[in-house]
Amino acid sequence: MTEDIDDRVNRFLRSLEAFDFTAARQMCTETATVRQNDGRGERPIKESLEQLETLSAELDVLDYDILRRFRDPGEVLQQHVLHLVGKDGSRRDVHAVVHFRFQEGLIDRIEESVYPEPGLTRPSTPDPS
Repeated sequence: MTEDIDDRVNRFLRSLEAFDFTAARQMCTETATVRQNDGRGERPIKESLEQLETLSAELDVLDYDILRRFRDPGEVLQQHVLHLVGKDGSRRDVHAVVHFRFQEGLIDRIEESVYPEPGLTRPSTPDPS
């Protein structure tokens, strides 16, 4: 049975939510890379997953809320909010647009742009003038 790339992305995200980074890594090519807009440039997927695994030690919940998704053969573009709940009860939402590129049914490249939602991240203040 061939897995649809939408299903592959969903399974990848569900693996991350379950803190199963080994399963997530197995859904990627050996040479898969990640590029985020954090100024560090392109990195191997292994390094990116290790960073997320380190962060997960402080989390109770990591939950992807997919807002929209588009796909073409071999690629998926989606906008989502990553909801994080810390072991201390703290909450944080991370808004992102992510592009997944596939090669022979496996994720070969992820490009992620995290962006703030100003209206949601800080209260508006009246103009004093």
